[in-house]
Amino acid sequence: MMENLKFTVSSTPHIRANNSVDDIMLDVILALMPAAFVGVYYFGARALAIILVSVISCVLFEYLYQKIARKKVTINDLSAVVTGMLLAFVLPVTVPYYDVVIGAFVAIVITKQLFGGIGHNFMNPALIGRAFLLASFPVALTKFTNLRLGITEKIADVVTSATPLSDNPDALPTFTEQLLGKFSNGMPIGGCIGETCIAAILLGGAYLVIRRVISLRIPLSYLITMVVMALLFKGRVDIFGGNTLGAVFSGGVCFGAFFMATDYVTTPTTRLGQIIFGVGCGFLTSVIRFWGGYPEGVTYAILFMNVLTPLIDKWIKPKAFGFVKNA
Repeated sequence: MMENLKFTVSSTPHIRANNSVDDIMLDVILALMPAAFVGVYYFGARALAIILVSVISCVLFEYLYQKIARKKVTINDLSAVVTGMLLAFVLPVTVPYYDVVIGAFVAIVITKQLFGGIGHNFMNPALIGRAFLLASFPVALTKFTNLRLGITEKIADVVTSATPLSDNPDALPTFTEQLLGKFSNGMPIGGCIGETCIAAILLGGAYLVIRRVISLRIPLSYLITMVVMALLFKGRVDIFGGNTLGAVFSGGVCFGAFFMATDYVTTPTTRLGQIIFGVGCGFLTSVIRFWGGYPEGVTYAILFMNVLTPLIDKWIKPKAFGFVKNA
């Protein structure tokens, strides 16, 4: 009987699912589609062009680097495509195309490939690309445009302004308007390409949860912490026009919570660690918004927690099976 048994011995980590990297990345791409469609509908063909430039640049940089470094070309795993989409979604539609290419280079070559490729980067590549562009080209990265498309009569061609978080707190949209991504008068909310419509983001996030690509631990702990901070420091919310929910969910909070803060490589592996990570992101985002000189805060909050991820994993390290505490 024993002769018919076949044993397979391998080192950890043991594979417990049939999901491959390209399958997961394909799910993420599909989850990003609702936000992509809304972004292109609201902001026009230039939004689509920026997404394409970002994706093509990321794939091309990954291919060239791996060819030059004589490494295995891994562009078929779709991770570069996901990075390109994420980078484009956190950029305004008015950003110059060369900025997009620079951001893609920083994200793929410097943040990802120089540290060993997929699975080895210690910070989110797309967010590093955006942070670099924000530090290098602050005017281009904080200039938002509203476009009204898809109607027979044009209400307006282009309206350029800073984000309501920094320029006009009284113009902060209501939570209902943020869900739809447009004001009650039909004008789209100014913002980055993939961040303006919360309903589209939640739809993509729900798809990832249903497909078990992500869990709700990080997004929920992130958003709940933002709400708690807003209630505890109501006086600081008044600088955003007194609209608590509008202040909490404005900008890139929802997109960051579901698509940036849930990156496998740069977030803790334990359940408790992921909750701590989400709470830290929400706390830091609130601190930066309420007391800092920068009105957004999502990018730097997530990147800071990315750096703390190894420490969180060390502190919340689970006990080995069969562990017995010394007497």
